[in-house]
Amino acid sequence: MRAKSQELFCEALKYIPGGVNSPVRAFRAVGGQPFFVNRAAGSRIYDVDGNDYIDYVGTWGPAILGHAHPAIIQAVKAAAELGTSFGVPNPLEVKMAKLVCSAVSSVKKVRMCNSGTEACMSAIRLARGFTKRDKIIKFDGCYHGHADSLLVKAGSGALTFGTPDSAGVPAAFTQHTIVLPYNDAEAVRAAFAANPGQIAGIIVEPVPGNAGLYLPRPGYLEALREITQADGALLIFDEVMTGFRLALGGAQTRFGITPDLSCFGKIIGAGLPVGAFGGRAEIMDLLAPLGPVYQAGTLSGNPLAMAAGLAAIEELLRGDAYRKLEESGAALEEGLKDAAKSAGIPAQFNRIGSMFCAYFTSEPVHNLADAMKSNRDRFAKYFHGMLDAGVYLAPSQFEAGFISTAHSPEDINATVRAAAKAMKQL
Repeated sequence: MRAKSQELFCEALKYIPGGVNSPVRAFRAVGGQPFFVNRAAGSRIYDVDGNDYIDYVGTWGPAILGHAHPAIIQAVKAAAELGTSFGVPNPLEVKMAKLVCSAVSSVKKVRMCNSGTEACMSAIRLARGFTKRDKIIKFDGCYHGHADSLLVKAGSGALTFGTPDSAGVPAAFTQHTIVLPYNDAEAVRAAFAANPGQIAGIIVEPVPGNAGLYLPRPGYLEALREITQADGALLIFDEVMTGFRLALGGAQTRFGITPDLSCFGKIIGAGLPVGAFGGRAEIMDLLAPLGPVYQAGTLSGNPLAMAAGLAAIEELLRGDAYRKLEESGAALEEGLKDAAKSAGIPAQFNRIGSMFCAYFTSEPVHNLADAMKSNRDRFAKYFHGMLDAGVYLAPSQFEAGFISTAHSPEDINATVRAAAKAMKQL
């Protein structure tokens, strides 16, 4: 039962649009009402009614060490005792910048901000300022925050400009955004040929995690690097999800690609609001106060966020976290595949490291068009079956799941057993 959550949701509806402060928390894609959490620890979250769940949302990615990790809690407490915000530089900003630059070889200088949206928006502005070009390429299914020029859906053809994907966004704001299908290098080449010397850059999630999860085909990211370099455009990796999760240096380290600019968030704040973007020094030095590209933020480099992120990354550096995450991911993938096969349910399981997604479709998923073929009604039933069994997945077919170092073999086994039961009831 979730009587207290239902009561809270009814109250929230009176004061908060839709009762939630971010649409992804709503249960509209799966039906029912969201529950309210008042505590989390390790691999579990605890709702206001006393129910606990094995959590694979992980506050949408930051909780790579699990919830309420002692080192992070202690770091935040210690920082808070000195003040929650200063409005002037603090030493932790410098320490974080050095750590990011040392971990990510493509980043020579970095600017802190307050969210992944802000990081991507600023990186695009910087790319335009550096190249003195206006047009940007993004890909269907890749989400880079809710800045106006990025809330774009594809046009009627591969070379048409996108149209706004949200009310309140003037069409003129998206006229310089070209939307292409992911994993189609030829579409990118055609777009550059049709817009010679006009494209400032490409922004891409190297591993898209906002339409479920699908992986780059072999050679695809290499092609993006080759195309942009040949044209004088910039390659921007949105590593808000994948940064410090797929490897210490992110997806670019895992795939051996060197982008010009990179965007970060989530893990570098360990659950506190944070964002960052960085890259080649000659590009970054165009930012104010050195250059003409303006970007600012009152709470950028907030000491609590910096302290939390530093504690998280130092823990990742200290042990064999990435080996453990890979092993847990592989065990979960194998178990979920077996559960679907035993139940006779057509499903695709995409995974890389500690990120995963299950699609209810018989066809491989390589892009948004493939993902849209998934049976969303079946996913909704599966979601609620898992929730009733004490396993919390993202309440949408089109979101990635996240594993933490706190997920034990027992958690993985319990999840697989829950999945086997849920799939037999589909």
